[in-house]
Amino acid sequence: MSKSLQDQLLKAGLTTEKKLKQEKQVKHKNKKSQKKGSQQVDENKLLVQQAEAEKRQRDRELNQQKENEKKQRAIVAQIKQLIEMNSESLNEGETRYNFEDAKVIKSIYVTDALHQKISQGRSAITRFDDKYHVVPAIVAEKIKDRDASYIIVLNDSIAGEEIDEEYTDYKIPDDLMW
Repeated sequence: MSKSLQDQLLKAGLTTEKKLKQEKQVKHKNKKSQKKGSQQVDENKLLVQQAEAEKRQRDRELNQQKENEKKQRAIVAQIKQLIEMNSESLNEGETRYNFEDAKVIKSIYVTDALHQKISQGRSAITRFDDKYHVVPAIVAEKIKDRDASYIIVLNDSIAGEEIDEEYTDYKIPDDLMW
């Protein structure tokens, strides 16, 4: 049988048992420290991976937020274009039309024909850049689909016809304005 290298060195007299025990202890300590070191390395790797995952999550959230802001700006641009292209002129109006905006009674001056269109639900009042605009009801529906907060007054045309049928016997005075 072959003897271990330590036994051979001990038999040849090149080393002592004390030195062999010390060498064994050193090897044992090195193995322990390697195990601890590998655990620390593994922990560091885990921390780095967690940090990278958190960074990717933050980046995804920021990209989503930027995308939402971009969509919102596009919607506002579409609404602005719809209002500017289809807005009725309010400069010639002599008839006052009162309406509620944010629990405050506001008024604009419109022509008699435009007043009648708003009352019957064929036109609507919108607000953009703190100015009021009158647009056709079809355009107001398109704006409402994008963002309903821009619509201030959009009367229901069906309700107006039902009231007319019920009160056909009663004539409304011409000078009665709300």
